[in-house]
Amino acid sequence: RAEKTEVLSEDLLQVEKRLELVKQVSHSTHKKLTACLQGQQGVEPDKRSKKLPLTTLAQCLVEGSAVLGEDSLLGKMLRLCGEAEDRLAQELIHFELQVERDVIEPLFLLAEVEIPNIQKQRKHLAKLVLDMDSSRTRWQQSVKSSGLASNLQPSGAKADALREEMEEAANRVEICRDQLSADMYNFVAKEVDYANYFQTLIEVQAEYHRKSLALLQNVLPQIKAQQEAWMEKPSFGKPLEEHLAVSGREIAFPVEACVTMLLECGMQEEGLFRVAPSASKLKKLKAALDCCVVDVQEYSADPHAIAGALKSYLRELPEPLMTFELYEEWIQASNIPEQEKRLHALWNACEKLPKANYNNIRYLIKFLAKLTEYQDMNKMTPSNVAIVLGPNLLWPQADGNMTEMMTTVSLQIVGIIEPLIQHADWFFPGDIEFNVTGNYGSPMHTNHNANYSSMPSPDMDHTDRRHQDQARRPLSVATDNMMLEFYKKDGVTRGMALGLHHVGLGALVSRGSVGPGKAPHSQP
Repeated sequence: RAEKTEVLSEDLLQVEKRLELVKQVSHSTHKKLTACLQGQQGVEPDKRSKKLPLTTLAQCLVEGSAVLGEDSLLGKMLRLCGEAEDRLAQELIHFELQVERDVIEPLFLLAEVEIPNIQKQRKHLAKLVLDMDSSRTRWQQSVKSSGLASNLQPSGAKADALREEMEEAANRVEICRDQLSADMYNFVAKEVDYANYFQTLIEVQAEYHRKSLALLQNVLPQIKAQQEAWMEKPSFGKPLEEHLAVSGREIAFPVEACVTMLLECGMQEEGLFRVAPSASKLKKLKAALDCCVVDVQEYSADPHAIAGALKSYLRELPEPLMTFELYEEWIQASNIPEQEKRLHALWNACEKLPKANYNNIRYLIKFLAKLTEYQDMNKMTPSNVAIVLGPNLLWPQADGNMTEMMTTVSLQIVGIIEPLIQHADWFFPGDIEFNVTGNYGSPMHTNHNANYSSMPSPDMDHTDRRHQDQARRPLSVATDNMMLEFYKKDGVTRGMALGLHHVGLGALVSRGSVGPGKAPHSQP
């Protein structure tokens, strides 16, 4: 055989190299894209849908909804989500079918049919070229063997046959080369069409995601509406206004539930709010309050758990009941030396509370005032109640050093809460119905201080009043020991401690200017 003759131009030789690269890329892309399909390729839509993971999930959610029932929030959520997932599955099937038709199948044809056909034709041309070269070599050898000059034509039947063979071979090469060239040029011209496959892929994906997003955006309001319409929402750790808005209440459920239960079973319990409850009982009661389901009979024998739950609710509020915004005003009011002005400043701060906070602090202070009416039995004087509950009603927004807070901030907070309790009927005039929702049989609050001989008399000397309060102060017990002991440490009495910023309220009471049921000289 002679050397191979190259019959393709340089441009077509470059196209030939590009054919192989495009084939490799198309084959790889087709394989990876097919792997992305969740449905079984080539199967009818109905059969394809049954094996789709989203369809299976949708069926599971709908079946779960039927098990839980439509009367439960979880059942409603499962049904809505199941229906949404089923529609998403239908969108996914439509998307995958379109990708198969417009992208995957064309890529398969390109990589496995069109380019291989051109390459097959290229191999055929190479064979024809070899045949042509061989026939030319035989004819040339025949010319030499006849002894004729190179510029003369050979004669005879054999020479004619060789020449015809050579010409036919050359003709076949030319026909095949022209066909191959046309196919190669067509491939180059169709590169725009091939590139369009990938544009189509992105467009189809975009349309699929748009439809899916629209579907989800349509169902989300329905889901949120079910959530918002559901009344049984956790209250611990939630903003006060959010809980009240969702539940349609004026008084937070944990506050009312705990107060009304304590009115029934805890008013005479010694050390109420000071003695630590059983951790397991407290945890159980908090969980029950979060579900708005409380067994009154179960907890009637454990008032300390009820008191602990109330303290926990107040402490876990994102913002204290007396608000961060008014914190500085409360503190400044407690620092005013003149007693009458101090009470007026506290009254002004009360009036600035948001309505929800005002209603709940009024409700709570009225209850605490009623609790102190039983101080001979429960040992909880206004001072002791302020010590154990004050830090749960007001605290600074920035957490500081605990020791520093115990020695300064808490003293000031006690100086705020104690007078609120002592003069609850002046700060918050009028009677209050503790059993707001009518679920408990608790009495209305009235000022019964005069009915208890153990209560300090408005005319009692300030020193005598202080000694009487100290005589009632309970022994140091449980979790609030630190604050109670702090007042006794190094001989510091309650009056001296609070005197860091002002004189005790006793002098004001002894003058008869302020006391339970009395207003200051100038009514705010």
